[in-house]
Amino acid sequence: MGGALPLALLGAWVLARLRFPGRGVLALVLSLPLVLPPVVTGWLLLIVLGRRGPVGAVLDRWLGVRLPFTTAGAAVACGVMVFPLLVRAARIAFEAADPGLEMAARSLGARRLDRLLTVMLPLAAPGVLAGVALAYATSLGEFGAVITFAASIPGETQTLPLAIFAALQVPGGEARAARLALASIVLAMAGLGAAEWLGRWVNRRLGR
Repeated sequence: MGGALPLALLGAWVLARLRFPGRGVLALVLSLPLVLPPVVTGWLLLIVLGRRGPVGAVLDRWLGVRLPFTTAGAAVACGVMVFPLLVRAARIAFEAADPGLEMAARSLGARRLDRLLTVMLPLAAPGVLAGVALAYATSLGEFGAVITFAASIPGETQTLPLAIFAALQVPGGEARAARLALASIVLAMAGLGAAEWLGRWVNRRLGR
């Protein structure tokens, strides 16, 4: 998910602050994983990032990187699935920020990238952190895209939901499934709690 955040911030800022032809189409494309069945998203990832796919073939040939059925592939699948949540949260936060502050920075000579990094991001930080927390909690429960793109290989690509599902297929596996479910609940609550604390810390630093 960490790799998805910078791209999500860029996409959210573009949608919130720029006006150009095709803006609505871009917003629709960035939101697709949110409404597509996760298995379809995983299948599309196989087509694009597989060894014979337009992107996967280049990664394999030039960099020796293979994503399908790997740990990195599972991370990519989770990142793609939560990407729209990150974009939406960051976009709302950018749109809620006072545009007058950005205009003031512009009048003082700050360039567009400088305004994004020093004005917009600090103002939008609480909303962005809330989106990160939601995306983190959502990624813990991702199933369809991961099992389609990365499979369920124990010790490599098997995420918590996949491990719970595998445990439930074995007679007497309910106890293991319960332990894994409890672990997922603890991790989700820890992520949400950390995001809440960070949001309050940012607000204190900004004097809100």
